[in-house]
Order: sequence, then C-alpha cells, then structure tokens
Amino acid sequence: MKKQYETAMINRGGRVGEVEAPNGSFHLKIDKPGLHSEGTNPEQLFAAGYASCFNGAVQHMLKEHNIESESEVKARVSLYQHEDGSYQIGVILEVSLPGVEKAEAEKIA
Repeated sequence: MKKQYETAMINRGGRVGEVEAPNGSFHLKIDKPGLHSEGTNPEQLFAAGYASCFNGAVQHMLKEHNIESESEVKARVSLYQHEDGSYQIGVILEVSLPGVEKAEAEKIA
C-alpha cells in the first residue's frame, strides 16, 4: 500500500479547547455538543470531513460514468452513550444527485 496523503491536527483543552493545524492554516475553538457558544464541536468536524470525503468519492464516480450532477452530501453524526458508560458514533449519509435517476444514483453512491 502506498500512502497518498498524511495530515495532522493539534488539540489543546480537549472538548472545551481549541484545534489547529501545525502549519497555522486552520484554527477553531472547540466546545462540547449542545453548548450555545461560538465554538464548533468534534462531532461537527467529523461530519464535515466525512461529508467532504464521501462527496469527493461520489464526484469521482460521476466523472467515471460521464454523469453531470451537482452532488451534495449531508453527514448526520450522532453521539450515543451505552448503558455501561461507553460511547459510540453513528453516521447517516444523505446524498443528493439532482437530475440523476434513483437507480443510477444508488449505483454511484
């Protein structure tokens, strides 16, 4: 396997802190989910990355099949707590491919 890309992010303060790229190109305040503040939360960042990555794959497949559509992917991320106190993340991806028939869209996404 050949590595195609590697990146890193640095967090200080955990779920109530900040996150930044080592090269200074990205910096955000982080807060816990549900707090009414100006910060984002780790689940939102996870959803942003997942939606962006998956949409990139969808766009690649559209190009491979010579299909034109303005694809959109919404990632809904949920944080669950089990009775034993452990946590789990759940993700639902919603893909929109305007102008593409449902059967064809299901093959792409």
